[in-house]
Amino acid sequence: MTLRSGLGVASAVVVLAAATAALAHHGWSSYDAERVMKPTTQVLESSWGSPHGSLVIAVDDQKWDVVLAPVSRMQTRGLAREDIAVGQTVTVEGYPRRDGTREMRVERITAGGKTVELR
Repeated sequence: MTLRSGLGVASAVVVLAAATAALAHHGWSSYDAERVMKPTTQVLESSWGSPHGSLVIAVDDQKWDVVLAPVSRMQTRGLAREDIAVGQTVTVEGYPRRDGTREMRVERITAGGKTVELR
C-alpha cells in the first residue's frame, strides 16, 4: 500500500466513524413518540454544556434523565441556565426511551415562567 492510498483509507475511516457517532448520538428513533410524558417536578441535577443540556428529575419517585437541546438553542429561545438550576420547578414534555431506560427526549420545557420549544 502506498502512502497516498493509506492516507485515503485513513481519511475514509475517520469520516465513517464520525458519521456513525453522529447517528448514534441523534438516534431519536430510540424514543417512543407515541407515548408523551409531561411531568412537573423539581430539578435534582442540571447540566448546561455540550453537546446538549440535561437534567435529572423525579417521576413517580424514580430518577429520570432528561435530554435537552444544545445550550446555544436554549439561550436563543429564551431559556436561561438559572431557569433549570437545581431546585427549580419545571414541566418537561417529551418522549421516553423505547427500551425502558428512564430517559426522555424533551420537546418543550416550561421553566422560569415561560415555555420554550427545544426542537
